[in-house]
Amino acid sequence: MKMTTRPPPDEVATAYDVWSEVYDTQANATRDLDATILQSQEPSLFRGDVLEIGCGTGKNTGWLASRAHSLLALDASEKMLNRARERPGVQHVQFVLHDLRERWPAAEASRDTVTCNLVLEHIEDLSFVFSEARRVLRPGGALFVCELHPFRQLQGKQAHFVDPDTGALQNVRSHLHDVSEYLNAAADAGFVLVRARDCRDAGAPRSDVPRLLALLWRRD
Repeated sequence: MKMTTRPPPDEVATAYDVWSEVYDTQANATRDLDATILQSQEPSLFRGDVLEIGCGTGKNTGWLASRAHSLLALDASEKMLNRARERPGVQHVQFVLHDLRERWPAAEASRDTVTCNLVLEHIEDLSFVFSEARRVLRPGGALFVCELHPFRQLQGKQAHFVDPDTGALQNVRSHLHDVSEYLNAAADAGFVLVRARDCRDAGAPRSDVPRLLALLWRRD
């Protein structure tokens, strides 16, 4: 089933429309580590009714679909979604074009897990995201977040890609969220932290700044 909710023009979505052409083929250690971290979670986490926020080209969608009872995948970039729909094993996924800053197209208490990967640096208001996650999750449901580590952002790192037409390096608009901002927004929305993990590249020394921040909560 395919539904479409057309958001107003947004520079992040526009940038990802361009990036969609090369997102899966250009080298991207952040994308690759995110997939590794997601797939290392407890398998039961993704067996129920799952909502994937910011599915992009479906980099994680096929893996999630092979485990979930049902999967609703949202993204603000139409061209990213088009790529995701072409993935094998996603024929039963419900893809929806949607601005994640607006009320999500999921009913109250309809999901067992919400997963959000490499998305929140592009959303300024974390409180809205966590309140929506709580609304759509069933009691005891899980929220998994894996994002670019704020320590890396403080080093000047952010989502970027090489424009396939011009060859120019393009930065995608981002917002810095301290670890405390994630924790406080989640607590204010009624989530209980289960686990926090600083994620480094394989083989990287502990002196390296973590690449990703992975957080798991349960809804009260």
